Amino acid sequence: MAAAKIETDDGPCCPICLEQFNIPRQLPCAHSFCENCLQSHITTQTGKITKLSYIKCPVCRNSASPSIKDRPTSEWATLFPVNTVLQSILPAKSKVDRLCDACNTEGTTAPAEGFCVVCKEAMCGDCLKVHRKQKISKDHTILSVEELDCNPEHVMKLAEGFTCLEHDGEDIKYYCKDHKLPCCATCFIKSHKLCSKVIDLKEELPALLSANKPVEIIADMKKIESHLKKFMEMNKSSVNNLETQVNGLTAEMKKIRKEINDVLDKLVEQVKTEGNRIYKEEVIKKHEQNHQCLSLIHAIRNSHCLLEAAHKYGSNLQKFLMAEKMTSQLHSYYNLVGEKYEKTETIRFEVQIASPIKSILSLSLSELGKVLATTSSNTLPLICSSRPLKDCHVEKVDVIDLKVPTTGNLPFYSGVTFLHGDRVMLADANNTQCILLSSSYQFIASHTLTGKPWNICVLDDQEVAVSFDSQNKIQILSVIGDIIRPVRMITTGYYCNGIAAAGKGEMVVNSYCDNNKSQWSLINMRGKVKCTHQYDYPGYNYINYIALNNMKSRVYVNVYAENSLLCFDMDGKKLFTYSPNNLRYPMGVDVDRYDNIYILGKDSNNLHQLSPDGTIQQVVNIGVPRYPMAICIHQSKGIIIVTSSDERRKLYVDQLK
Repeated sequence: MAAAKIETDDGPCCPICLEQFNIPRQLPCAHSFCENCLQSHITTQTGKITKLSYIKCPVCRNSASPSIKDRPTSEWATLFPVNTVLQSILPAKSKVDRLCDACNTEGTTAPAEGFCVVCKEAMCGDCLKVHRKQKISKDHTILSVEELDCNPEHVMKLAEGFTCLEHDGEDIKYYCKDHKLPCCATCFIKSHKLCSKVIDLKEELPALLSANKPVEIIADMKKIESHLKKFMEMNKSSVNNLETQVNGLTAEMKKIRKEINDVLDKLVEQVKTEGNRIYKEEVIKKHEQNHQCLSLIHAIRNSHCLLEAAHKYGSNLQKFLMAEKMTSQLHSYYNLVGEKYEKTETIRFEVQIASPIKSILSLSLSELGKVLATTSSNTLPLICSSRPLKDCHVEKVDVIDLKVPTTGNLPFYSGVTFLHGDRVMLADANNTQCILLSSSYQFIASHTLTGKPWNICVLDDQEVAVSFDSQNKIQILSVIGDIIRPVRMITTGYYCNGIAAAGKGEMVVNSYCDNNKSQWSLINMRGKVKCTHQYDYPGYNYINYIALNNMKSRVYVNVYAENSLLCFDMDGKKLFTYSPNNLRYPMGVDVDRYDNIYILGKDSNNLHQLSPDGTIQQVVNIGVPRYPMAICIHQSKGIIIVTSSDERRKLYVDQLK
């Protein structure tokens, strides 16, 4: 048989190292990674958690457990199965030698020479000899490793039944429509025996395939890939733009510095010219003054000589007359010297600097100027499923009559959400408790709260957040196994009604303002408010639900009193308002995996299905007799759960087809 040619751009690559696969190991969620990359990821998680019972997929964050949990975590990567399909389509230079599966289970390694089609095991030469000699396996078809690795069609035929990832070696035979899960016989007995719609795959496979066409799924994946490439292009363009801005800022500062230097250089020249002029004038003036002083000194000396000669050689009359004459000159000398001192001036140079320049010189470097980086959101084109939304109909699955312990009050399930492992958690406002249900909606556990819970959202695989009716607090709970424990209480300055996880350890909450307005806020897990955005709709005495799209870039808030749904971006800009005549008193709101929006009308008793841009697609009758309240959509399986404020003990389960 000719080998099938696989068309790829660069061949399959590991999502961690971004290189071609080296021993691709597959997790139950169907994502594959290099064995070494997966082990490094496991080791990293081991360092954060003292006791590891499962790991999170690096791509989708779903949990995955190895087939043998008691083995050291340093060996966990090898316990996940090799993705033989990926292995077969790798370029020849990227392939690694197959090892004998039988020898590997005994702790030794030997290169495989053949592959048993029936047993689905690679074997070395010695194991092949034994395999061919045994009566039960002597007629099994054996393929060479080279033939297997170079022919994906062989691999697909060998994997046609697809063995169960949870129960090693068992073929997939059934499909549970309730949970949208393929399962083996063991899965059926253990987990799906009570489900209402479990079908035999062989009988219903053509119908299932027509409803879930690979061509449409591939088209969706290509759309997502195109969307991510656009995002990467935007990031690249943003980085290039930043570089241009930095160069522009540097050039601008150099220009400013040059302009300032030019002005200061002119000021320096002016100071020098004016200073030299004053200096020259003062030199001439002082020189003249000194010349006058020198003349007076000589006149005084002459008078002194005449008086001394008369006193020494003259008669008494001459002495008297000369003394009288010199006394008269002496008074004039004192007057002349006094005049000189009175007119003596001292010049002091200084430059008068303008106040703006002085204030600039007094500033520190950070006060003088700094770079401010402002962030603005870029809206990417909305990406939708290749299947038209109008063709995605809601099909009624079941009505679950819950058997849940209460405090004696009629339950009121105001909030609902899916947890890890398809379990469900409910907020029971009337009995002040949270309730944990199994994937088949059976009661597991409950936890009593300090007030009436209203809404509930999942933060991660182990924690949920609960808002309260008319209380300024949010309760964080951990859900590990069947145990619900309080983690911490967040105190807020406002009533928190709607609540939704925003990723990155953050939440959005909706509340009422005193100025007859409402607001939604982005807060962290300690209650610190990162931003708050008000909108002109009253919220007093009305509880409004809130939701985000999958990219955490849009916020949807229903306004109960105004029969409206509002859509905001994360900067608080309102993108659209949805207010049809047939939506009365909207309550629960959620999105599916394609970001299509679903709104429950409490009094209109319907479900409005909107495209991501807010365009109405269809109004659905969901089978709730009256007053639907909370809604939650399983992102990967399309299961819709709705509660009712009328039939309070029941859950209404629908399926998005």
